This record gives sequence, structure tokens and C-alpha cells, in this order.
Amino acid sequence: MMFLKSMQTAPVLTLAALAVTPAISLAQSSPQTVSIQFAAKVGERPFSCSESYLLGTANTQVMPTDFRLYVSEVALIDADGNAVPLELEQDGQWQYQNVALLDFEDRTGACANGTVETRNQVVGTVPAGGYQGLRFTLGVPFDLNHEDATLAPSPLNLTSLWWNWRGGYKFLRVDLENHTVISDRSSLEAKNGATSHSADKPGGEHPGHPSQPDPGHGDGHSVHGDQTAAPGIAIHIGSTGCQIEGDRQQPTVCSSPNRSDIVLDSFDPSQDVVVVDLAALVADNNLMETAPNTPTGCMSSPDDGDCVGIMGNLGIPFGEASAPEQTVFRAE
Repeated sequence: MMFLKSMQTAPVLTLAALAVTPAISLAQSSPQTVSIQFAAKVGERPFSCSESYLLGTANTQVMPTDFRLYVSEVALIDADGNAVPLELEQDGQWQYQNVALLDFEDRTGACANGTVETRNQVVGTVPAGGYQGLRFTLGVPFDLNHEDATLAPSPLNLTSLWWNWRGGYKFLRVDLENHTVISDRSSLEAKNGATSHSADKPGGEHPGHPSQPDPGHGDGHSVHGDQTAAPGIAIHIGSTGCQIEGDRQQPTVCSSPNRSDIVLDSFDPSQDVVVVDLAALVADNNLMETAPNTPTGCMSSPDDGDCVGIMGNLGIPFGEASAPEQTVFRAE
């Protein structure tokens, strides 16, 4: 009888084990939602449109008026070093296909021409598991970069982040008001080799592209008598040297893509934050000086000497220089 009892019990246990195994497998393979948090900082200080900061090699006093960027091709890195793509949530506002917009300005302080809504995260799903690193691209992929922003879905429908069909989008837009008062504007202009001008006015447009109207970049204005506020600073990073063939409006190749592949080897998505450091971006620039015959700041022109430090800090090759290690993004 004991033998018969054992024979009857064993199949029951086996069936139970078989029933549990698929459940465990399903749990391991089911996707998990991940929210990659970003934070804008200026050195160790939180970014704010209502604060002024001393930036660059000359400790120039500035106030930000805009701080936005596109990231794409976001992936988490597993324990074996494999990059696992994050399938972005298609929310109809901040994320489209594999592109996400980060918006740190909030229409307060000097960012009066911005929007109240902000965005500091990228949301998507990956297979369940452990992840220890993060990678993403600063920029918009080529196949999406050269579409018509007036017809594109959000967040690629922002004309303030778009030059035109050939140039595509501004992957990073940082605009600064220069609050440093100068007593002799003519000497500053002579030192810079030309009258400083707004990057979005004729003469200061993206190389080879018609200028797009954008608020917030006025020329220097009178403060008291002969004292003048220094010109505003525009940092707009995007592709240049984009070639078209025949009657095509969309280019087939860009000689300077100006995208940056960011890799954070040590990043725990459950608790770490990606810091975007404005101070690090301009750490090697004297914001009181401008390369001759160029707009103040950097508009991605390969002939603009003011872009050398900025591109380098973003990890983007520029001119004859190869891409150095980026310093703008870090994990905390």
C-alpha cells in the first residue's frame, strides 16, 4: 500500500513543478517599466531660470533663458556589457519613436519665452533583469533629423529647436543672458573682430541655412550711459555640412553630424540620476570673447573657434581634433 501511495503522489508533484516553471520563465522575460531621471545642474548647484551663475574661464555672470536637448537610442547595459534598448513610451508629447525631449526651462525668471511644462525623464520598458550602465545619444537620428518640423509629431514639432530641412534639429539649445556690464563696447567689438550679433539674426544664422526666428537672443543693450550689457550667448548644437542631391530638400549625408554617444558605465536606473552640467559645457570658454566674424557662443559652424571647447566637452570631434571624453553628463 505504501508503494501505491508513492506512485500516486509522485505525478501530482511533477505536474505542480511543471505548472510553476512557465510562471517563473514568464516573470523573468516580462518587460519592466524604467524611468531614467535627468537633472540639470550648474556645477553642484541646481539649474534655475531665476538664478545667475559665474561661468567659463572669465567667470562671466550669466542667466539662462533656455536649456533643452534631444536624446535618442537610449539603452541600459546589463552585467555582460550588452546594451539593451529601452522601448520608449509613446506619450504623444515628450517621446516619439526612439527620441525624447528633455526640457529644463520653466518660463520663470529669464526664461519668460519658454514653457511652464518641464521634462526631466525618459520612460520606457526593457526586459526584466539587472542593469548596471546607461548609454544614449545626444541628438536626433539621421532619418528623423531632416523632416519638416511644422508637420512632425511632438516633440519634433518645435520650430524653436529646428533650423530647416537641410540642417535639421538643434540637438542641444542653451541660451544665456550675459549680465556682465562693460564700460567700453567698442573695445569689446574690436577685440572680437566684429560687432557681436544675435545668432538668429542675419549674419549669425546656422552656416548655409536661413535663420529661424527665436526669442531670447537680443543684442547687447544700454544699461547706464556708456555702460553696456555684453551680448547674449547662444549654444545651438546640430548637424552641419549636410549635402543635398538634385531637387531633394532632405540631405543624404552630413560632414559634421555632431551627435555624441554618451556612456555611463556605472548607472543604477532604480536610484541614479543623469546630471547635465551647464558649467562643464562652457568650462573652457571665455564667454566675454568671441571668435572673429562669428556669433557669440557656438552655432556648430566648423569654422567657429568658440565651438572647440564646447564640442570637446560634449565628446564630439571638431575640426582636426578627435573626440575627447565628454564631461557634461555624469551619474549621481
